[in-house]
Amino acid sequence: MNLFKTVFVRSAASRKDFPAGPMRRFVFAGKSNVGKSSTINCLVGKKGFAKVSSVPGKTVFVNLFSVEDKAWIIDLPGYGYSKTSKDERARYSKLIEDYFQSDMENISRLYMIVDIRHKPTGDDQTMIEYIRHYNLPFTIIANKLDKLKPSQVEPCIRLIRETLSLDDSDLVIPFSAEKGNGRDDVVRDMLEALEG
Repeated sequence: MNLFKTVFVRSAASRKDFPAGPMRRFVFAGKSNVGKSSTINCLVGKKGFAKVSSVPGKTVFVNLFSVEDKAWIIDLPGYGYSKTSKDERARYSKLIEDYFQSDMENISRLYMIVDIRHKPTGDDQTMIEYIRHYNLPFTIIANKLDKLKPSQVEPCIRLIRETLSLDDSDLVIPFSAEKGNGRDDVVRDMLEALEG
């Protein structure tokens, strides 16, 4: 699987637009402005590929990307933006829940992206509860590593683990979408998930 050969397919607004068939899925979830689109761009090696928005909460669809017709990359709407209306937040939640319910048997790995600099929010904790409820295989990507000093990394990872009640076996990958740190680790994890 060559991530550099990833292509955008469509934006899904409802269950009928979600991908069909057994092709494996890699799902990316995260809070608005945590760098989800930038993370996908880094992984596929294409700047500006998954739209990067300066307006939080801009991704209102489930965006679908095909990797060499071997796997899907699924970009879920960003969650937790406080200025989003109650109706919009309810719509995002329903879209995400609809996706999980309709497609969970095809998910090879869900990548939950958090900001390594900050304690995970209540919305992050809700997402990890979703993940556990649906018994999805997941990896945490701790983005914005480039904003930390080396001495700060371990305590920040420990706080993420504690806040999300992660097991020792749950993988947390320090990552920088800006600099590319951790990209090889995520790609390796994706390939292992595909083979597993």
